[in-house]
Amino acid sequence: MQQMTPMGSVAVAALLVLAGAANPEDGGRTVGTPIKEGNTRGIDLAHSKIVVSGDGTRGGKSDGYVLKRPCWYEPGLDANEMLKSQESLRAYWFRFTENPTEEKWQAFLKQFEDKIGKDGRWWGPAYNAADPKGQACFASLDPFVFVPPGTTPPSGITIQELAEIARAALTVPEPTVKLNPDAKSYVNLPTWVWLEGIGEPRRSVTATIPGVMSATVVATLESITIDPGTTKDRAEVNMEGCGTSGKPYTKGGTFSCGVRYLRSSIDQPREKYTLTVSTVWPVEVVDNVVPVQFAPVEVGASRDVPVGEIQSNVKP
Repeated sequence: MQQMTPMGSVAVAALLVLAGAANPEDGGRTVGTPIKEGNTRGIDLAHSKIVVSGDGTRGGKSDGYVLKRPCWYEPGLDANEMLKSQESLRAYWFRFTENPTEEKWQAFLKQFEDKIGKDGRWWGPAYNAADPKGQACFASLDPFVFVPPGTTPPSGITIQELAEIARAALTVPEPTVKLNPDAKSYVNLPTWVWLEGIGEPRRSVTATIPGVMSATVVATLESITIDPGTTKDRAEVNMEGCGTSGKPYTKGGTFSCGVRYLRSSIDQPREKYTLTVSTVWPVEVVDNVVPVQFAPVEVGASRDVPVGEIQSNVKP
């Protein structure tokens, strides 16, 4: 592996070509696949060739998974492609380099010409712009590194890190909590709990460096948990029949998923309990391409539950 020392602003030009899609006139920032739909910003891949895809990238909520390393090297052009790309930047180089001369330009090209006929590929840095530390991490890397075939440079992206990028982009549906009774419950009256809006109980995300490697993570809805918003002496939680989405109310049915409040909420803030239902989605890497164990995605939704006392009149 051989690292190249940047020569003035030409280092920026080289990065643009390594990234594969930048335009020098727009400032040179390239973005892979920013995930900005729903309630999560997810990841924002800058100067990257990584493609993030799958139904788990949209219409859901992230749990805020953070990449262990916010920047890395990615494989780019071979020796011939790199030389041609740099030669095409001549006008840009002369425009933005301080005191440009033909001699300096030829000296700059020589480092790429020297690699012609040698096996290997140029690698360039990329980073997660959604991480506040990403840009500083990116700036600490060399602008281009020549890497022999079959090897990975220090700080070069690995299949595990690609799986982590897929995990960071993963979202799951944010459910709607349904209750019966809906508007108000009463002491000792069963409050049935179920969820709507989950859709498919399986979500996947694939992160790919085209032609190089790919990793897919899958989240599958396993269970839900119910937090009644108060202590055990005030509420009993029944999870026996909840499954993965609770149990909708049926007249005459058996109560097996929900809460039975034992005391009124009159003494609570706003005179209500706040009930929270969380969905639990274990995450796996498809085909076990990397021996990594990810924590489940847990997403919760809440409802206010006013609980009153049942009044009864006793006649003599």
